[in-house]
Amino acid sequence: MNVPNQLTVARLFLSFVFVALLSLNEIAHFRTAALIVFVLAAITDFLDGYLARKHSLVTNFGKLMDPLADKILMCAGFVLLTRLELIPAWIVIAILSREFLVTGLRLLASAEGVVLAAENLGKYKTVSQIVTVIYFLVFLASSEPAFAWMKGLFENKVLGVGILGAILIWLSLGLTLLSGFNYVWKNRRLLTDF
Repeated sequence: MNVPNQLTVARLFLSFVFVALLSLNEIAHFRTAALIVFVLAAITDFLDGYLARKHSLVTNFGKLMDPLADKILMCAGFVLLTRLELIPAWIVIAILSREFLVTGLRLLASAEGVVLAAENLGKYKTVSQIVTVIYFLVFLASSEPAFAWMKGLFENKVLGVGILGAILIWLSLGLTLLSGFNYVWKNRRLLTDF
């Protein structure tokens, strides 16, 4: 297994660690630890693709598992933030629906021997989702000593959860739906059986 694929597998593992840490959010420093683990997982998302392209290490495993690992990490983040009442559940359902739809299309393509790689719009969607989740994780971590210095940011009317947080949520939702529609449209031939 090459290094980019190892990073993808590491992201899957880090996703489970992140869920465990954020699920224990009542314990001191676990929110900060969850933030750090999530950021590390997000870095692996950038690194695996970069290294695969730079060193010509692109594999079918990576084309399939990299987007899947991204979806697992992001879905975990959004679901847990909904559980903590920071993001409305209907928005998370819309985001999850798009992710399942695209994964279904990838499975259909795979059954036909075709691998559908991630597209630029999908990458922008992923970046917006990562920024949104990190923003809210920093908000949570600001209640703990290591990030207490950030508390003032969230008390600011514009930079707080009410305005900047809402903008990030809506941006993530918009890019998620737009990239999902684009993905379905470009691959509509896979749905000709309907």
